[in-house]
Amino acid sequence: MRKYLPTLAELIDRLSIIQLKEVFIPEHKKEYAKEIKDIVHDIDMLMNWEKPSGEMIRAIIVLAQMNLHIWHNETKYRAGEGDGNLGLTHGLNGIRNTAKNQIQELAGGRKDYKIDCLAAEFKEWEISW
Repeated sequence: MRKYLPTLAELIDRLSIIQLKEVFIPEHKKEYAKEIKDIVHDIDMLMNWEKPSGEMIRAIIVLAQMNLHIWHNETKYRAGEGDGNLGLTHGLNGIRNTAKNQIQELAGGRKDYKIDCLAAEFKEWEISW
């Protein structure tokens, strides 16, 4: 019986990240495909609605987009290209956590209450929930 395993939002977040890894790190595609299959299995077990709402789909899309933007920003930083803005990564991570909380609000379950806010210079990234 579940006591404190990943929430639905955390599984969706992990699925988004592993999907990026499957594409961007092809030498481990087989391992990532296995993890994707396991995560999808667990998501199927947790889903307790007939169909996801438009709000749920939007939150999942926002989460996946933020993960992609964070991936690209951190890749630039590690490669020494451009500024790889760490402040932007932190701000996007706050949006990512807000999206996970949206998913949890819709699906039920625990939330993360520490959400970093975006610095004024990144307000164009703010999501119109």
